[in-house]
Amino acid sequence: MNVDGQAAVVTGGGSGLGAAVVRRLSATGARVALLDLDLGAVERIADDIGGLPIKCNVADEDDVANALAAAREHHGPARICVNCAGIGSAMRIVGRDGPMPLSIFRREIEVNLIGTFSVMRLAVADMAGLKPLAETDERGIVVNTASIAAYEGQIGQAPYAASKAGIVGLTLEAAREFGSLGVRVMTIAPGLFSTPMWNGTPDEIYENFGKQMVFPKRMGRPEEFARLVDHIIDNPMLNGEVIRLDGALRMPAR
Repeated sequence: MNVDGQAAVVTGGGSGLGAAVVRRLSATGARVALLDLDLGAVERIADDIGGLPIKCNVADEDDVANALAAAREHHGPARICVNCAGIGSAMRIVGRDGPMPLSIFRREIEVNLIGTFSVMRLAVADMAGLKPLAETDERGIVVNTASIAAYEGQIGQAPYAASKAGIVGLTLEAAREFGSLGVRVMTIAPGLFSTPMWNGTPDEIYENFGKQMVFPKRMGRPEEFARLVDHIIDNPMLNGEVIRLDGALRMPAR
């Protein structure tokens, strides 16, 4: 799909991977709606690129519906949906203080997995009403964000790993279901990337994580994630697959 002139929706567009995707899509001509819980963050980026900032909690069904309606009203139905919104925590299932509060597990499932599903289902419903593109015969594409934690969850990552594994499991099923609509579904499973979640991390720890990479010996850069999103959108044969973007990193248990 040629991005130029297409409407796009990006969740988690206020920082990190999502912000890089927003900037990449805008630079290639897309009309981008930036969805994020932090309205100030997406407003600042939208000012730079001329995008549409929308406050949205992806874990709230009504919030998602209202956000996509606002994006639709401003840009028309989106052919491109990129889900980057997500949260993570570090806690053992059973720790020194006893079992993990169920609310922590539930919250990450609601944001990372259910939030991704919620946005995807409404975005694809809009795509279904669009005319297929002449050059590729497709109506749209969804790119979701998982994590290598879906495959190698570290100790203390149970909610995060489970939520991201759910996104991996959803990928092929959704691609098969939406194939008759001409809508592709892909997932990227990034490894360690330099995003705001690392802010405040001591340099020694940060550099140690980078050294675990096989090659290149550094953390990934958000713009490298965005470049892969761009290629996935451009290549119509990419569908129903999860791509690891991790420099051949395989996470240890801890």
